[in-house]
Amino acid sequence: MAEHRISNIARWVLIVVTVFNAVSAIGGGIGLVFANGLGMPASVLGDGPFTSFVVPGLILLAVVGGTQTLAAVALIARWASALVWSAVAGFGLVIWIYVEVAIMPGYSWLQTLYFVTGIAQLTLAFALTGILAWVPRLDNQPAHPSPLG
Repeated sequence: MAEHRISNIARWVLIVVTVFNAVSAIGGGIGLVFANGLGMPASVLGDGPFTSFVVPGLILLAVVGGTQTLAAVALIARWASALVWSAVAGFGLVIWIYVEVAIMPGYSWLQTLYFVTGIAQLTLAFALTGILAWVPRLDNQPAHPSPLG
């Protein structure tokens, strides 16, 4: 019974983190594209491959926000593939932050925040699959087939 409670709490924490990441990525992407970089000067793009915030904003919105949203829907709907989508979304967010730090000069506390939430998402997804032994697997949870496989 305690194992079920622990895995249920971990699942809900994963849902909250994933929804937070999805809303943040979608909001950030929209802001970068439609609010001209959310007030940031183009100089923060540094010597990277982008001269405006449009392409990075579209990537943040579609790729990062899209995978985070898909993972959130999968978790809430209890798709059998939900933990895989969560791991993919968490890994994508970590890669996004890593590339952002490598390309852009300067630092923002938001980079640390989203790196930590991406790692937390990956860790929880791995834990709930049984890869990390400190959280019981979700074998006893009903899973619905995923329309995406």
